[in-house]
Amino acid sequence: MSARGWIGSGLLLLLLIGGCGSGSTPSPAGTASSPVESAPAGTTAPPSSPSSVPSPSASSDSGAGEGGASESGDDLARLVRSMTLEEKIGQLLLAGVEGTTADAAARRMIAEDRVGGIILFKNNLSSGVRSSVELLNGLKAANAGNPAPLFLSVDQEGGRVNRLPKDFVPMPANAAVGKTGQAPLAKEMGALIARQLKLLGFNTDFAPVLDINSNPKNPVIGDRSFGSRADLVTDMGLAETAGIRGGGIIPVVKHFPGHGDTAVDSHLDLPIVRKTEAELQALELIPFEAAVQSGADAVMVAHILFPELDPDVPASLSGNIIGGLLRGKLGFDGVVITDDLSMGAIAKHYGLEDAAIRAVLAGADVLLMAHGYGTEHRIREALLGAVGDGRIPESRIDESVTRILKLKRTYGLTDDAVPVPSASDLPNADIRRWLAEVKAAGR
Repeated sequence: MSARGWIGSGLLLLLLIGGCGSGSTPSPAGTASSPVESAPAGTTAPPSSPSSVPSPSASSDSGAGEGGASESGDDLARLVRSMTLEEKIGQLLLAGVEGTTADAAARRMIAEDRVGGIILFKNNLSSGVRSSVELLNGLKAANAGNPAPLFLSVDQEGGRVNRLPKDFVPMPANAAVGKTGQAPLAKEMGALIARQLKLLGFNTDFAPVLDINSNPKNPVIGDRSFGSRADLVTDMGLAETAGIRGGGIIPVVKHFPGHGDTAVDSHLDLPIVRKTEAELQALELIPFEAAVQSGADAVMVAHILFPELDPDVPASLSGNIIGGLLRGKLGFDGVVITDDLSMGAIAKHYGLEDAAIRAVLAGADVLLMAHGYGTEHRIREALLGAVGDGRIPESRIDESVTRILKLKRTYGLTDDAVPVPSASDLPNADIRRWLAEVKAAGR
């Protein structure tokens, strides 16, 4: 059965069937070394005919999870039970591909390993709009026969993290928008980004950044943050989330529980933040708690060691932080996504396979691995083995698959091909107008 038709009719399906901010990352390594501690932070620290359900309303500011879903929870549970273990494990994997075309390795990864999502970077989209649309359509076609549509994702933040083809007018850094103090401008930013992504065929954006820029020595956040105040980041971040969500794109807030007070780039090594939970609640957690209360769909968890919360593993692998803090105390029941497991923070200190197993046991739903078919395949085999020998209960996998399929259903994801847009379809004129408003308001 085509994944593109999975969501339109639960009953028919049951009759027919029995994943941040860096364009490149180091290759995973099996050796361990000592973590690098942050400096103090000043004062604070799918070929058959497709079907779908409607996507969230483009004018909606509320969570897309209420309304728009045609299947009951019982139908979703039956769907999960009907899937093979290989299909279920695949849904937990969100992987990168090489080049600007859906090559044989990418198609094999989707068709055989049944990955649930793909992330693209600037190099994948460097050949322009037509090539980018053809790449995304090719990835969707490779997913035919799999039980659910793909997450098709990108880090499109603006500023340093502009992934889209040069055909689009680039978006500014969040700091420039934060400087205006006007949440409606942040909401329009999210809406404009959603329009760009929809035209290319994406359905997921790893944005907005909810990190607070509290440490001037931070090498990786800086102007990716809306600012240094919790209230500003909260207001602007929730507004951008509403704009992205209103455009039918899944927003993924990041990097929980907060990457703003680090002095080490987690793409390169493992940052350490020695803050207590109370200290985090006084600053870093404020935007994330507000996002959860407003109905956040997905949260990306950072590769940062918080010894006061878990002395052994970073947040992305920690049951204390994912299960205890995010799901427990904050009450989040959406999709938890790890930051890229091929980043140095993990590769230099934890074996790739062990890290993946730890993340799942900690409560992560989606494992992001940005580079290389080999990386994805190793993680897949490790998870299959861990379920097979009892280290991971299959019921734990089912929990994640249920959340993932619910989110895909909520947003009406399909593997329908999209047409190549013309120059006049691009929202560049609206972006230029918006940029002028941002400039004027930021003076």
